[in-house]
Amino acid sequence: MAEIISVIGNKGGTGKTTLSHMLGEGLGLCGHRAVVVLTDTTRTLLSRTNRRYLPADARTPDLLDRVVQKLHGLEGWIGIVDGGGGRTEKDRRLQSVATLVLLPFRDSPEDIRTVLQDLERFPNALAVPSQWPTNPWQRDAADRLVDTMLGNQRHRLLEPVAAVSSSKLLLLDEIPESLPTPLNNACRRIAGQVLDRLGLAIGVAEDDAA
Repeated sequence: MAEIISVIGNKGGTGKTTLSHMLGEGLGLCGHRAVVVLTDTTRTLLSRTNRRYLPADARTPDLLDRVVQKLHGLEGWIGIVDGGGGRTEKDRRLQSVATLVLLPFRDSPEDIRTVLQDLERFPNALAVPSQWPTNPWQRDAADRLVDTMLGNQRHRLLEPVAAVSSSKLLLLDEIPESLPTPLNNACRRIAGQVLDRLGLAIGVAEDDAA
């Protein structure tokens, strides 16, 4: 049976879609077969051209049921379900089918207050600092804000996913044949963290092995 990761959270604009595609690309780079599952009806399904993972359409309840059922029948695959903001009931559904729940948030008090509420709603979820500042001063301020506001939930954080401007390339309908090294490295890092949490080994992508 496939592992299913749900990337959810009540607040919009936290980077759920970007994180989902970075994770899909990173898992491919780490030698795993992955599917990024679209559930947001305001977005369109992206082409699979040049991607190391497959996009899948689950924008209706029936399609979601079919995709989840298919994933449950696949061995060795990892499904990443890209949720949307402000959909509490849908989040509960996506949490219920997941092996691992990720809650991305950005470096603002509003995002941190919202992710705290989501951590209370989903006791087994992990929070992911998303699009995190790379400037040392801004990074230090963001880290101190998290330390102050998250308090005893600090242990439920993954390492921050740094803001990489080229991550927008993953949201193009057709991505370039070759992606920038900083983007690939960031994708590998988040994939490595997730694989560690799932107890899975990091492998080598087929084209890298060749």
